[in-house]
Formats: sequence, structure tokens, C-alpha cells
Amino acid sequence: MSDNSVKIDIGLSEKSRSEIAAGLSGLLADSYTLYLMTHNFHWNVKGPMFNSLHQMFMAQYTEQWTALDLIAERIRALGYPAPGTYAQFVQLATIKEVEGVPKAMEMVRHLVNAQEATARTARKLLPLVGEADDQPTADLLTQRLDVHEKTAWMLRSLLEE
Repeated sequence: MSDNSVKIDIGLSEKSRSEIAAGLSGLLADSYTLYLMTHNFHWNVKGPMFNSLHQMFMAQYTEQWTALDLIAERIRALGYPAPGTYAQFVQLATIKEVEGVPKAMEMVRHLVNAQEATARTARKLLPLVGEADDQPTADLLTQRLDVHEKTAWMLRSLLEE
């Protein structure tokens, strides 16, 4: 049930809006978990690649921060509340928090996995969004997939000999 007492008539059924908002809530949770992981690693990275990774992680978490707002606002435009608590994010996210402070290349591995998990979450929504003919959400998902796949590739490249 929508949290808005004014009827929403944007050409998407209530069922479609509800299902898409639920999927986007999962994407928001994965995106926030990825953001937090990346920012944590930015603060705590050390070793010979400190400067490169510190700067790379900053660029990544800054981009991710902007994306959080876009995803949450799309959920709101569909007529639903966006999740916004740690408890909700933990429940909805497919990405698990990393314990402790891993070594630099382990941080990179964790980020590759988290970028790919976030891409999978976004991609899983595409059939539902296509069936509903929801172009704004499809556009958002396509943009997020492009960023997550490219970032995963760049991080993965650091792990190759």
C-alpha cells in the first residue's frame, strides 16, 4: 500500500510500482553498503599503493554517494518510502559487512565482489521494469550497471599480475 493519500497515476499499476520500489530498495541497500565499505577502506588503506587506492576509493565513494540519492528519489517518485536505517539496509542488502581492516589487495577483492553484487541486484530488476514499461527506472538501472561493471573491471585489473 502506498504511503501517499493522493492517488498516483503515472501510467504504472500499483502492483508494478510496489514491486519496482521493493527491488529498488534492495538496490539502495546494496548501494549504501558498498558506499560504506568503500569509504571505510578509503580511511583505512595502507601499504605501497596507499596513495593510489586512497584516491581511487574516494572517487568511488563520492560517485556512490550521489547515486544513493537518485535511487531513493526514484522509490519516492513511485509512491513508497525509501529505506534509510542501518537495520533496513542490513535486512535488504545482499552484501555483507567486512570485519576488521583487511590488507589493501583484500580490500580491492571485497570491493570487486560488492560492485558485482550491486550490479546483479540492478540487473535482476530489469525484466520487471521492462514489463512495466518504466523507462525512468530502466534508465537509472542502466546507468548504475555501467558504473558498477566498469568499476569492478578497474578494481579487478589491480588484482592481475
